[in-house]
Amino acid sequence: MTATTISEATRARFDREVAKYPPEQKRSAVMALLSIVQQEQGWVSPESERGVAEYLGLPTIAVHEVTTFYNMYNQRPVGKYKLNVCTNLPCKLRRGQQALEHLEKKLGIGVGDTTADGLFTLYPSECLGACADAPVMLVNDRTMCSFMEDDKLDQLIDGLRQVEGKTA
Repeated sequence: MTATTISEATRARFDREVAKYPPEQKRSAVMALLSIVQQEQGWVSPESERGVAEYLGLPTIAVHEVTTFYNMYNQRPVGKYKLNVCTNLPCKLRRGQQALEHLEKKLGIGVGDTTADGLFTLYPSECLGACADAPVMLVNDRTMCSFMEDDKLDQLIDGLRQVEGKTA
C-alpha cells in the first residue's frame, strides 16, 4: 500500500483522523492510521508503512519506528485471534506464565507462532493494567479477559473454535 494505492475508503478514514490535528501536526495521526491499516489488513506490512509515510509526508523510518515500538501493531500476519498473555511480575506471581504455557500446550504452538488453521497467534505481553485480575490476557488488542486460570483458558479457546466451526 503506497499513497497511490490507498483505497478511497481508506483514504477517507485517514482524512478523518488527520483532520483532528492542526495541519502542522498531522504526523500526530500516525498511530491512528496504522490502526486503520491493521484493522483492514490484519497487520502492518512494510508497504503499508510506506503508504502511511507518503500520506503524512514523513520518512518511512519515522513510521517504522512507531510500528516496531508498540506491540499492538502486527508486523507480520497473525491468526484471527491474537492472544496476549500478561507475564509481567504481578501476573507472573498469580500464574500468568503458567497460563501462557498452558495455551502453548493446548494450541500446540510456541510463543509468536500461529496455529496451522490460522485461528490463534500467541504472545506474552507486558503489563495490561489489570493486576488485580491476574492472570489477564488481551484478545485481538481489544478484549480484556480476567482471572484466566486453565479452565477459563480452555473454555475460551474451545468456544472460539466452536464459533469458527473447528475443533482441536
